[in-house]
Amino acid sequence: MAIKKDKNKMSLTPKEIVKSLDIYIIGQKNAKKSVAIALRNRYRRKQLPKDIAEDIIPKNILMIGPTGVGKTEIARRLSKLTSSPFIKIEASKFTEVGYVGRDVESIIRDLVRISIDLVKVENMAQNEDKARKNAEEKILSILLPPPKKIKGPAGELNIENESQEQTREKLKKLFEEGKLDDRVVEITVKSGGSTPFEIFSSSGVEEIGISIGEMMPNMFGGGKSKKRKMTIKEAFEYFFNEEQNRLLDMDEVSKIAIDRTEQMGIVFLDEIDKIAGREGSGGGGGPMVSREGVQRDLLPIIEGTTVNTRHGMVKTDHILFIGAGAFHVTKPSDLIPELQGRFPIRVELDSLSKDDFVKILNEPKNALTKQYTALIGTEGIDIVFTDDSIHEIAQIAETLNSTSENIGARRLHTIMEKVMEDISYEASDVGAGKVKIDKKYVIDKVKDIAEDTDLSKYIL
Repeated sequence: MAIKKDKNKMSLTPKEIVKSLDIYIIGQKNAKKSVAIALRNRYRRKQLPKDIAEDIIPKNILMIGPTGVGKTEIARRLSKLTSSPFIKIEASKFTEVGYVGRDVESIIRDLVRISIDLVKVENMAQNEDKARKNAEEKILSILLPPPKKIKGPAGELNIENESQEQTREKLKKLFEEGKLDDRVVEITVKSGGSTPFEIFSSSGVEEIGISIGEMMPNMFGGGKSKKRKMTIKEAFEYFFNEEQNRLLDMDEVSKIAIDRTEQMGIVFLDEIDKIAGREGSGGGGGPMVSREGVQRDLLPIIEGTTVNTRHGMVKTDHILFIGAGAFHVTKPSDLIPELQGRFPIRVELDSLSKDDFVKILNEPKNALTKQYTALIGTEGIDIVFTDDSIHEIAQIAETLNSTSENIGARRLHTIMEKVMEDISYEASDVGAGKVKIDKKYVIDKVKDIAEDTDLSKYIL
């Protein structure tokens, strides 16, 4: 059996994927291991002959755990590792067809739009040099229009053309040095077309590919050009964006985007526990009927179907679905059997302890302490968090999560905001300096509120 070799971002090994996730997410080793294997299996599948690869479906994952423990972040970081189209959807937003709510196929249509944007950004990056060069040529043509051709013997001498080239080179140098940025020029701009509109149909809300402005340009002013005065810097940005869009082959972009959606797309179904429940289990109708209906509507998308989008038909057979929910009131077995079978990998995420909070505040690349230090640093103030202050914040977070609603690491955001409130307010007027945040400072700002149960429910 011939095996194809494909070297790209998807070729990361499971251990490398987990290591990359560790940079941003503390703990949850089991969940990281599961998503790493799922991602590696995608790479393995791409190495196989097409006839075998078609039969290998992704093993969808069901993450079970309270809010704020890293479920969404794991899926989001996973998609960024491979530039995969990623969408987070709250399952509770959807209701059974016939009830009020969104149609489940809109998940795939939204995913395709995200994929289109990803591919456009990549193509624009590739075309950037060419677009800049073309925009620069347009600016130079405005500053120094090309000379009229001289007929007869005088034209053959080419004296004026040589002088024109020299002047053009001087202007080019001045432009590149930024010395012409504030000079005002008059350019021809195209009036903006109207945006595509949406309709409600039996298949849901779908965007029509043709805008009204394109159908009736005279009525809406579409396609008309007008003169506008602006600085050379602004004119260059206008021409650069115009060239970027002109160099895009949208047919090719759509083709690549659809393929990427089908082969690399990730759908994160949050709050899937909110639609758990079956007809007859909730007193003979009402909300339970609607919940089971939503599950049955989701089933074809997860099993594999073809969805019609404005960019083309999209197969969902190989899209990875990651379901997530706290399952406090319901349990995974409350989902209909067919849907349970479509999430063969179950991962239970751990609640966060004080030690986890300490690590979250210190270790990740995007740790809260690092974010606040960078933010206040723009005012010339150096913020220093002592070890005992970090431990005190972590202790308060653990206590509040155990005595009131457990919101996981999100509790740190509310506590940190309260700790930093006065510094953030006064930093602009204090001037350069150094501020040390220790345990006593944290207690002064937060402890009284934390100890008042009624007050902490509203503030922290």
